[in-house]
Amino acid sequence: MRTVDTFLTELERESETTRRLLERLPENKLGWKPHEKSMSLGQLAIHVAAIPGAIAAWLRDDSYDVSSEMTEPEARSRAQVIEAFEKSLADAAEALGEFDDAAMAKMWTVKKDGRTLMAMPRSAVVRFVMLNHLVHHRGQLSVYLRLLDVPVPSIYGPSADESPWK
Repeated sequence: MRTVDTFLTELERESETTRRLLERLPENKLGWKPHEKSMSLGQLAIHVAAIPGAIAAWLRDDSYDVSSEMTEPEARSRAQVIEAFEKSLADAAEALGEFDDAAMAKMWTVKKDGRTLMAMPRSAVVRFVMLNHLVHHRGQLSVYLRLLDVPVPSIYGPSADESPWK
């Protein structure tokens, strides 16, 4: 088994929970923000949807440059978010599937204006940047749903609204 196969398995498992959250997005609240400095629900949802594919695509190169300003688009509908998520997962599986263990061990860097900000093996990028970043923003999304009084699905165990064991 290749190192990347464990990450692909984890991504697929995490995607089940992420999909359940995205399926509960209230379309009439996509522009809602819990705070003026926060992303809107639609921006956060489309960001969550795009994370796997975007980061896997970055890994095809030996570095990624963050010099340009990144802006989050606003989702127009729940269907758009779910479609973006499914495409992102497929793109991630394709990109990650290209890497053998030697490629996963190779160093990868984030740069800004020619300066290295971060360097780590590709395998660490998958874990710390792709998967942990996805889980982090998915947690934010669950809080947004709670604040909007949308039932929150179970994630790693029961939520106040749902139990996988009932």
